[in-house]
Amino acid sequence: MPDLVIKNARIFIDNAIQPAEIAIDNGKISKIGKIINAEEFNQVIDAKGSLILPGAIDVHVHFRDPGMTKKEDWYTGSCAAAAGGVTTVIDHPNTIPPTTDPDSFKKKQKEAKKSIIDYGINAGVTGNLKYLKDLWELGATAFGEIFMAESTGSLNVNDRTLEEALEIIENLGAVACIHAEDEETRKRFIHILKGKTEPESYSKSRPPLSEKTAVEKALKLAGNTRLHFCHISARESLEIIREAKAGNKNITCEVAPHHLFLSTRDYKRLGTLGKMNPPLRDFYSQQSLWEGLRDGTVDMVASDHAPHLESEKMTDIWTAPAGVPGVETMMPLMLMAVKRNLLTLKRLIEVTSTRPAGVFGLRKGVIAQGYDADMIIMGDIRNDMQEIRKEKMHSKAGWTPYNGMEGIFPKMTISRGDVIFEDGEIIGKRGRGRFISGKGLKKETE
Repeated sequence: MPDLVIKNARIFIDNAIQPAEIAIDNGKISKIGKIINAEEFNQVIDAKGSLILPGAIDVHVHFRDPGMTKKEDWYTGSCAAAAGGVTTVIDHPNTIPPTTDPDSFKKKQKEAKKSIIDYGINAGVTGNLKYLKDLWELGATAFGEIFMAESTGSLNVNDRTLEEALEIIENLGAVACIHAEDEETRKRFIHILKGKTEPESYSKSRPPLSEKTAVEKALKLAGNTRLHFCHISARESLEIIREAKAGNKNITCEVAPHHLFLSTRDYKRLGTLGKMNPPLRDFYSQQSLWEGLRDGTVDMVASDHAPHLESEKMTDIWTAPAGVPGVETMMPLMLMAVKRNLLTLKRLIEVTSTRPAGVFGLRKGVIAQGYDADMIIMGDIRNDMQEIRKEKMHSKAGWTPYNGMEGIFPKMTISRGDVIFEDGEIIGKRGRGRFISGKGLKKETE
């Protein structure tokens, strides 16, 4: 007998929305189809004709735990994710201490046990490369983001270290996640803009040329390494990636919602709250990212959830920390994009669930027999828009750059068959999330 039956649902399958009932056993989908006497099971959810989508997989979050828990921790970050329809996250290494050796990796694993959703942990890359194999065998999902220029956390590497790291990562069969900004270009433009105080100066100090140069350099050094470019923001670098992908299946990339839904025009409204790395771009780059999403050049959307307290951001543009919260608003904003015909529903599922799971080796991301029962139940996506309000966000950051914009939030979020969020309330138990190990995990033998 199934643990849970969802009846009167609609799912997107075979390029169409179709009625379905879903049976769940031991956290996995055991059947899709007519469930005989579904109403007689102990736990039944009546979806009342609602659309059910796979839970989103956000492959790029910074939950700040350990070391910066005044900004976020694994519990609050995972609650924010659940409220936004995200059922799995991959956390990046720039915490305190950075996740760059076995001890720091195990420390983060310990802190992550507060999470209410499933999670992977990326390993960091520094000048000391001796631990990469150990981190892979501890279950790291991937390596990076590998910073090619100075950024929050100061984990940047030089060209020689990057080349050596990529060779090791290739031999391990792992993925290298690249933060593509060129340090020499950054230094040159920072010097030119010294003394400028308007927020727009920050975007000029890390121009598209910086990202384009770094992308070209990483591609040249990569060999056959599986390269994943984080938060691509500029039209010029996207064109380089589009050309490179035509002959190399080892290249993938992501875009962040803040580069899709915000531009340099938003500095007037946001001021220093709009500072992030890479920075906000102009309207033309923004539109090129949407085109890249539609034509398949961009593989996935990831939030780059990088929370800082509002008080920390309220200073000059050069002193303010870079990063914005976004894990809770990613899916609501993307669902609004579907409503506005910027993206098809099929493509939305691909870029927020199916493709992230495939690239990072997760048995998740689709509503199909044998897969983890991670899903979100929507209301009427034609009419259930809500205003995004900072006071309703679950992140410790306490603000959102999308305040006042519209989003479509899930009515219910289900993780491995457990309801963890329903009608605005967090239901998932603290610590119920599971560590999803990478492919290199070395199991201890007796």
